[in-house]
Amino acid sequence: MSDRKGIFAGDDPFALARAWLAEAEASEINDPNAIALSTVDADGLPNARMVLLKAIEDDAFVFYTNYESAKASEIEQAGKAAFVMHWKSLRRQIRVRGTVTREAGPKADAYYRSRSLKSRLGAWASKQSRPLSSRAALMAEVARVTAAKGTDPERPPFWGGYRIDPVEIEFWADGDFRLHDRFRWRREGPGEPWSVERLNP
Repeated sequence: MSDRKGIFAGDDPFALARAWLAEAEASEINDPNAIALSTVDADGLPNARMVLLKAIEDDAFVFYTNYESAKASEIEQAGKAAFVMHWKSLRRQIRVRGTVTREAGPKADAYYRSRSLKSRLGAWASKQSRPLSSRAALMAEVARVTAAKGTDPERPPFWGGYRIDPVEIEFWADGDFRLHDRFRWRREGPGEPWSVERLNP
């Protein structure tokens, strides 16, 4: 597209997303990789929460969570999700919609090992999204898990990654007088060719 220049230039949306994230890492105060992840429950009621994006691969966006959490249950039921990544300092955002599959192999093991020991033990201790009687009960479970798992716990079988394989990615940049710049990349499915179009603000 002839007017796709400057910060929107390129023929690979994943490379463009990585470039925007790299810029944000120099300007955002906290968690430049935070995304607002949206899913729907069995009744079609939307749900949203902030999670941390951990990888932008050549064909997917990856985050990690408890497979027994509410978000995971909704992802497994629908097989689809969406997210928006917003950087206030850059006045930019990326919107993504796509299908979701588990990342439960060596990459998940490697990411789990890269986390701090306390975070690894916390993954074992937390029954994410389920009722908790008290903070003291949670800390008691952390202590129990620490005694049982030691200093090199394996990745829990109920914890791992999800890969969002996008069918749509929109890059948005703030414009004067609310005349924003928006470019939408679309494809029929993973591995299919992309089409790109400029959208009205």
